Amino acid sequence: MTSHTTSQRVIRIGAGLVALLAAACSPETTMTADNTTATPSSALIDRARGIEAPMAEQRPVEIEQLGFTRIDEYQWIKDENWQQVMREPEVLDADIRALLDAENAYIDTVMEPTAALQEQIFQEIRGRIKEDDSSVPERDGNYEYFSRYREGGQYPIYSRRPVDPVTGEANGDEEILIDGDAEAADFDYLDFGEVEHSPDHRYLAYAVDIRGSEYYEVRIKDIATGAIISTLTDESTGDFVWTNDSETLYWIWRDDNGRSSRVYRQPREGGVSELVYEEPDAGFFISIGLSDGENYVVINAGGHTSNEIRLIDANDSSAEPVLIAPRETNVEYYLTEAPDRFYFRTNLDGAVDFKIMAAPLDNPGRENWVDVIEHRPGVLVLDLIGFQDWQVRMERENALPRIVVREYATGAEHQIDFAEEAYSLGVSAGYEYAVDLIRFSYESPSTPEETYDYNMRTHERVLRKRQEVPSGHDPADYVVRRIMAPASDGAQIPVTVLYHADTPIDGSAPLMLYGYGSYGITIPSGFRVTPLSLVDRGMVYAVAHIRGGMAGGYQWYLDGKLENKENTFSDFIAAGEALASQGYTSRGNIVAYGGSAGGLLVGAAINLQPDLFAGAIAAVPFVDVVNTMSDAELPLTPPEWPEWGNPIESAEDYQTMIAYSPYDQVREMAYPHVLATGGLTDPRVTYWEPTKWVARLRDRRTDDGLTLLRMNMGAGHGGASGRFDSLRETAMNWAFALMTVGLADGEVEEIAAEARQ
Repeated sequence: MTSHTTSQRVIRIGAGLVALLAAACSPETTMTADNTTATPSSALIDRARGIEAPMAEQRPVEIEQLGFTRIDEYQWIKDENWQQVMREPEVLDADIRALLDAENAYIDTVMEPTAALQEQIFQEIRGRIKEDDSSVPERDGNYEYFSRYREGGQYPIYSRRPVDPVTGEANGDEEILIDGDAEAADFDYLDFGEVEHSPDHRYLAYAVDIRGSEYYEVRIKDIATGAIISTLTDESTGDFVWTNDSETLYWIWRDDNGRSSRVYRQPREGGVSELVYEEPDAGFFISIGLSDGENYVVINAGGHTSNEIRLIDANDSSAEPVLIAPRETNVEYYLTEAPDRFYFRTNLDGAVDFKIMAAPLDNPGRENWVDVIEHRPGVLVLDLIGFQDWQVRMERENALPRIVVREYATGAEHQIDFAEEAYSLGVSAGYEYAVDLIRFSYESPSTPEETYDYNMRTHERVLRKRQEVPSGHDPADYVVRRIMAPASDGAQIPVTVLYHADTPIDGSAPLMLYGYGSYGITIPSGFRVTPLSLVDRGMVYAVAHIRGGMAGGYQWYLDGKLENKENTFSDFIAAGEALASQGYTSRGNIVAYGGSAGGLLVGAAINLQPDLFAGAIAAVPFVDVVNTMSDAELPLTPPEWPEWGNPIESAEDYQTMIAYSPYDQVREMAYPHVLATGGLTDPRVTYWEPTKWVARLRDRRTDDGLTLLRMNMGAGHGGASGRFDSLRETAMNWAFALMTVGLADGEVEEIAAEARQ
């Protein structure tokens, strides 16, 4: 039972953003000669144009860098004491707070006529979520651990039940370990980090963040009495590991700049924290976990393109960390424990899509690594899970994931097969090591998530849970397509498309196009309920699997980063153009949507092809690229130079970045309607990025389109923390999208007419 999933050894390839269910209706549109759509006039948009927007004061600052000069009129919006603001939001500069308050008041006024529509969308989405849902229990010794929600509850309840030691069947009452709703009662925001019981089952350690700043407090609870016996720190990343004697925890410290830079060892009931490891390179972050057999605490220090691992004996609370292999530029390796050796997933020796190597437990240095599974170009090895007799390998080929099971004794392998054309997978090893069972989840854009227990020896799969959609769902009502969009350089970009069977594919339907395209993150073809309310109203929903992710293997990622970053944006535009040319939508009738680095994607795309889009939603968008990558004090800047480049030292990197940076490339031209969101305590994409971008867009755009900003004054990167509160943010985004494509007016009028009756 964990939030950050160390001990349970969970691999997710699933959890995509595509969802379904609909009773479609199409907007009344007319096609023009150039395959664009003339959307009906929107009374909501016309009304909004008449509302005066805030205009941020310009205080120009000239920035000289590597012989280049740029002017930033809005640099003042970054609070000089931003580190303190992350911990104490109330100290925000008064002028900045006044601007953010004005922006929130403005969007409230603009969106006020859609309040009832937003409520309807919120209720629709909430109605598709089983409110008293529960996870499938995971057995650990004489207990099974699980989490659940109560009806109407916003936060998880973490619980356990005793099980029969022979049959494994539950034979006792639920014991609540943490009541998330009760924990959140005194706070506007609450997020759980790691939640882990001790190996002897007597104690529970858990981490909580109450600001959204991602600084977590680690608490230890005596399960029998319910008392908090110690609070180890309030400066943690939220990650920790128990030693096997249940006496000690290892935890990660987050410094004043938000970086994970130290590992401490501390007795269960407080006492002195002992520094175990400190990372000297600001470009490397630390993570911590347990090896598969739980014999070692694993410290990983990694950047985007290289890492190194240290092991500590989990049975000895005084043991020192032992380095496996020193870091090497552009070499990554990840460790999996087996009974007689370590296995390594690595890109050593030019294995771009990774290979599997092995070494003895007692001598695991790099000089002893030998190939077990050689590199196969185009077959990306995503991860490994180890058991006593088995190894489970996750791979992706041709943009689809797969699960491969290997028996140590014989070396024989088999693959778990699935029937659908596009799908998403996840695997959980659970707590126990000497077992033949793995648990996997399966979903597709038309199939709600199914959770199975799979016997690796007999190949039997047992359905343990199927995601319920309380409002009803029939996969046959929906159509899922995978198209290939030709990129400007000839690459074929996979695009997953979902629409209702009744939606006409003649170019008249509006479409939401989602993308991300950074850090190698691949958006899978999974089932999600949030886009349902768009599909219900006749929109097509599409996900572009663009370069910068790893849908096409690791090279797909390399082809969308650093000097190749422009491919990410041109791929997204190519996806939109292909969808229009094939009749799924038409130019000018697309809403672009992305968050964080996906917000960068959205900002760059509307700078490059503004007339392709009717609207754009950029959630917590990374849009001020050059300024952020030039500020070495920001939490993610040094670690992300390998992803974006270093404009402090490299003139070439500076020129590459400024050529696509959405904030720097805002021009005097017409733009689609834009909605940006942010969080005041967000340490990943700081609040001033979307604020500055919106200010410059509003000042420079030559049309009378909308430029809106919603700043959450009590949350960070993930927005509101409660599961239903976050849906209200989605409902607002969807209402905005419907406004921009002309679908909101009629429904707003209909809702108002019903209210008058």
